Amino acid sequence: MSANGSINATVVVLGDLGRSPRMQYHARSLADLGAEVDLVGYAGSALPESIARHPRIHTHLLPPRPVQALDRIGTSLPSAVSIFRIAVQAIKLFRLLLFVVRRPDLMLLQSPPGIPALAVMLLCARLRSAKLVVDWHNFGYTMLALKAPPESVRVRLTRWYERALGRRADGHLCVSRAMQKELQEGWGLREVEIVYDRPAPAFVPSSTETRQQLSRLMADIFGRNGYGHEPRPALLVTSTSWTPDEDFDLLLDALSRVDAAVAQRASSAFPELRVVISGEGPLKQFYESKIAAIRLRRIQIRTVWLSPEDYPLLLRCADLGLCFHRSSSRVDLPMKIADMLGSGLPVMAFDYGPCLAERLRHGENGLVFADAAELAAQIVDLFKDFPEPAGLLGSLRRNVARSREPRWEDEWRACAWPALKRYLHAHE
Repeated sequence: MSANGSINATVVVLGDLGRSPRMQYHARSLADLGAEVDLVGYAGSALPESIARHPRIHTHLLPPRPVQALDRIGTSLPSAVSIFRIAVQAIKLFRLLLFVVRRPDLMLLQSPPGIPALAVMLLCARLRSAKLVVDWHNFGYTMLALKAPPESVRVRLTRWYERALGRRADGHLCVSRAMQKELQEGWGLREVEIVYDRPAPAFVPSSTETRQQLSRLMADIFGRNGYGHEPRPALLVTSTSWTPDEDFDLLLDALSRVDAAVAQRASSAFPELRVVISGEGPLKQFYESKIAAIRLRRIQIRTVWLSPEDYPLLLRCADLGLCFHRSSSRVDLPMKIADMLGSGLPVMAFDYGPCLAERLRHGENGLVFADAAELAAQIVDLFKDFPEPAGLLGSLRRNVARSREPRWEDEWRACAWPALKRYLHAHE
C-alpha cells in the first residue's frame, strides 16, 4: 500500500475479458476509488469505453487460445491436450503476475474458472505479500459435471482442488445467500461476503430517445421491414454464453407451441413476436442450425452479438426478458436478471431452485416456469392484450419500475469495499 493510502489491485478472470462484466465492474469501482488496477483476462470481445479508457485501469490480455496448434489433435488425445493447455496457461499467468503487473496489495480472482488460476494466484500472492480474494459466481466442479459423470475422477479432483485451495485464500465474495451458506457450512470458509450482481449505470429504463435509437438497432437485426411496421411487434430478449447450463431447446419448443396456439385463435389481435438472443459461445452454431430449421409464422428469432453500448439499449427497449440459466450448483444467480430488472424489464426465468427467489419474485417482478408448456402458456397470457398496459405484463412492468433496482456502485460500496478493506488489514 502506498504512502498516501491508495492500493494496487490485480483483478483476474481466465475468460474473455469483454464478456466478464462483474470483474470489469470490480476493476472500475476500485479504480474510481483511487486504486491502480491491473485487469487480466483473455483477449476477445471489445471492452467498454469506461474500462478501456480509464486512466487507472491497465489491461493485460492473454491469447484467447493458449495452444492453438493442439486443437487439431484435441479430439484424439483430449486428456493430454487439456493437461498441456492448463500447464501453458499456468506458466503464462504466473509470468504475468510475478514479473509484469505492479506489486499488488490485493489480488481478486473470479472463479470459476479456477483451474489453474487459483493455484497460480495463491502462489503469486504469497510471493508478493498480497491478499488473495476469490469472487465465486459458481463452482467449477458442478459445471464440469454437466459434461462428465458427477463421480468421475475429473469432477472429484476439481471439487477437491477448489475446496482445498479456496480455504487458503484470504477472503471470499459470492453472489447469493445460498452460495454463502454453502461456502461457509459445506466448505468451512469463514470470510464470505455476499455481493449481489447489480446493474451498471448503462442499464436504465427506456425513454423516448432510446425508442428512437431502437429503430436503428432493430433494422440492423431484422432488416428494414422486420420491426418498424404497425401494430408494433413485441420484443423478447435474452443473453447467453451458449454453454450447456442453458437449455435453448426449451425456448424453441415453447415458441413452436406459442405459434401453433396463436394460429388457432379466432382473433388476430395477438402481436407478432421478435426474439433476440445475444451472445457468443460453443453451442451457438448448433442452435442456429435448429433455429433455421423451425418454421414459425408469427415469430422471428435472431442470434446476435451486440456491443457493450448496444446491449443495454436492447434491454431498455424490450418488452420482456428471458432467462434459461439452469445453474449447475443451484446456488448462483445469473447477472442477466439484474441487468434486465435494472432496465425496467420484467423477467421470465427457468425455475432451477429456491435461490432464484433472492432476485426474482413470481408474479411481482417476473414469472418462473418449469418446462416449455408452462413457458408457452405464460407468453400467450402476457401478450394476449399487447400493447394495452392493463394486463399482467403492464402490472409486472409497473412493479419493476417501483422497485428501483439498486445499482452496482451502491452494492459495491456497501458490501464489497468494506469486505476488501477488512481482508487487506487482517493479520497486519
